[in-house]
Amino acid sequence: MRSGAAFVPTSGPLSVRRLRAAFAVLGLATLLSGCGAINRVPTLEESAKSAWSEVQNQYQRRADLIPNLVETVKGYAQQEKDVLVGVTEARAKASSVKVDASTVSDPAKFKEFQDAQNQLSGALGRLLVTVERYPDLKSNQNFLALQSQLEGTENRIAVARRDYIGAVQAFNTEVRTIPGRWIAAWFYPEAKPMETFTATPNSERPPNVKF
Repeated sequence: MRSGAAFVPTSGPLSVRRLRAAFAVLGLATLLSGCGAINRVPTLEESAKSAWSEVQNQYQRRADLIPNLVETVKGYAQQEKDVLVGVTEARAKASSVKVDASTVSDPAKFKEFQDAQNQLSGALGRLLVTVERYPDLKSNQNFLALQSQLEGTENRIAVARRDYIGAVQAFNTEVRTIPGRWIAAWFYPEAKPMETFTATPNSERPPNVKF
């Protein structure tokens, strides 16, 4: 051996331990893959993201109904300017909150989204209370059509939120418990627990939008 050359062992207790650990991980991965457990984390994650997309779709559907609703009410109750402006501004704020797949794992972004939607719900509620003072408006055919669509949308929002909460609960439980936590750490380190909706008054049922 040449003088001064560094000697790098190719075997020994440390190398053997590393080799055994690598085989153990490989064996566990094969076992988990065979029973489907290794795919459970991404499967539940995609299910939760799909449920989140449906929540967004239904909130957008509600937002799309509001301009026609405001215009219809304005034709009969122009003096209710403050209420109408409140709804319009709340809709603009809710629409300005940017959401994507990362929102569900970002507490601050998720709270911003929920707060904006709650404010819009409150503004709509105040508008619908105001409508009670205008019998002619309540019998307008366009208004009746909007009533039906809005009521249906609120029901869809409630269902979409319920499904999302269930999907997130399943995913979060998986990545926080064993063996899901190990699998996520080894194979899906980007998988993070997701945020969910916090309880609001009467959140167990959709808002009353009957006119």
